[in-house]
Amino acid sequence: MITVSNLGIQFGKRVLFQDVNLKFTAGNCYGIIGANGAGKSTFLKMLYGEQDATFGHVSIASGERLSVLKQDHQEFDEVPVLDTVMMGHEKLWAVKTEKDRLYMKEDFTEADGMKASELEDQFAEMDGWNAESDAASLLSGLGIDESLHYKLMKDLSGKEKVKVLLAQALFGKPDNLLLDEPTNDLDLDTVSWLENYLSNIDQTVLVVSHDRHFLDAICTHTVDIDFGKVQLFAGNYSFWYESSQLALRQQAAQNKKAEEKKKELQEFIARFSANVAKSKQTTSRKKMLEKLNVDEIKPSTRKYPGIIFTPEREPGNTILEVRNLSKTSGGDLLFKDVNFVVEKDDKIVFLSRDPRAMTALFEILNGHEKPDTGDFDWGVTITKAYLPLDNAEFFEKDLSLVDWLGQYSSDTSENFLRGYLGKMLFSGEEIFKNTKVLSGGEKMRCMIARMMLANANLMMLDTPTNHLDLESIQAFNNRLTQFKGNILMSSHDHEFIHTVCNRVIELTPNGIIDKQTEYDDYISSEEIKERRAAMYKK
Repeated sequence: MITVSNLGIQFGKRVLFQDVNLKFTAGNCYGIIGANGAGKSTFLKMLYGEQDATFGHVSIASGERLSVLKQDHQEFDEVPVLDTVMMGHEKLWAVKTEKDRLYMKEDFTEADGMKASELEDQFAEMDGWNAESDAASLLSGLGIDESLHYKLMKDLSGKEKVKVLLAQALFGKPDNLLLDEPTNDLDLDTVSWLENYLSNIDQTVLVVSHDRHFLDAICTHTVDIDFGKVQLFAGNYSFWYESSQLALRQQAAQNKKAEEKKKELQEFIARFSANVAKSKQTTSRKKMLEKLNVDEIKPSTRKYPGIIFTPEREPGNTILEVRNLSKTSGGDLLFKDVNFVVEKDDKIVFLSRDPRAMTALFEILNGHEKPDTGDFDWGVTITKAYLPLDNAEFFEKDLSLVDWLGQYSSDTSENFLRGYLGKMLFSGEEIFKNTKVLSGGEKMRCMIARMMLANANLMMLDTPTNHLDLESIQAFNNRLTQFKGNILMSSHDHEFIHTVCNRVIELTPNGIIDKQTEYDDYISSEEIKERRAAMYKK
């Protein structure tokens, strides 16, 4: 259990939040949400002591262990992978290290023997004899092959290091687990494994994430950091979002009677509870249902971008035909024998175990790269709006926001462009901000504004949620579910894929898997799992 008493933090004159009094208890998972800069990561750092509080204090129940997902990917470069995982349990690792040191002494004394015996007892109490196999099991679950377990961390790729550090945080089942963006750089299969793991543990878990499906799958409570306050609500992210939007609509309906509002909110809770009761979460996770309270439902003060896509014309019957495409990169075969036809109303997600494959395909289809083999034809009615994975080249010029957007518009008047920038939450003098100083999220909102100006009937999106906060992701997702044209995209956001796409094409080095189906059905199909395994093994 973690107790927060009168907690607050201030940087200069800016108060991030204050007067925070909360208890985080075992068997619950708390999703921490808030706009970029609200203080989510800072709050986590205060809980584990990396960031000092300006006011108040944090306490952890006596005898409990706290574990944190490390963000420094080079910290353990000279350490073997398996040892790195076991180092997550600091006391166990210290006992093991001292025990091994004593046994290696050439002049091993009787006193050393007595000390070693004490350490052996401590080691056994902490289940130390199973530590190595438990660490290996975690690594395997996260997709780290056994051949890598004894290599040094520096020999692993960046994404493999992320998985090892995650295994380190999970190792030994700590009483309190703090995770800051744990799904970053994880493939969808590994995220699914982590969801199942965290949904079935009885410890106290706090997590910061922009992955809504992940938050929904694991969280019993939502911690909302907004306008200097930190508030705790029962329910996962979807409950918080949908209930706050309902409360906002009710607030606007001034004439609705209080009894009608309460009844509507109660019916909403009942519907939500029925859905969660059917989920895979354990009984302890479902206790959140007993705590849902109509009085907790309040309108959110969040601002959501106003994303609007208005195709100038409807796409015709011929959209895109792809024939025999193949592509290699750095000596690796990304895909081959890629043949498909895009039909009207298709909204396709492209998958691969190698994320370079989707980017290469999109760059080929946009004429920026050449395939090794094959060709393709676009329909004459198709107009495209492309959101690339890397947008750096779009921001190389020294321009103000309004001048930057003017490059992509036939109407370059300030009032016209201000309207589009305003929809992307750039207001007042912000439109004259230099694009060189924009954050990753701000650049993405600029790129979305550029797409809005295109009035395209086909969207091509390479990992569209990168750098966006939850509000922008939610608004983008909502708009794409209503888009009347075609969508070709790649994404690591489960909710984004499931709600937008109706077709899945997986690119492999041995051809493609092409299914007209929802994403959840695709990943749960035993037939497709077997086929995927075979396609990657050949």
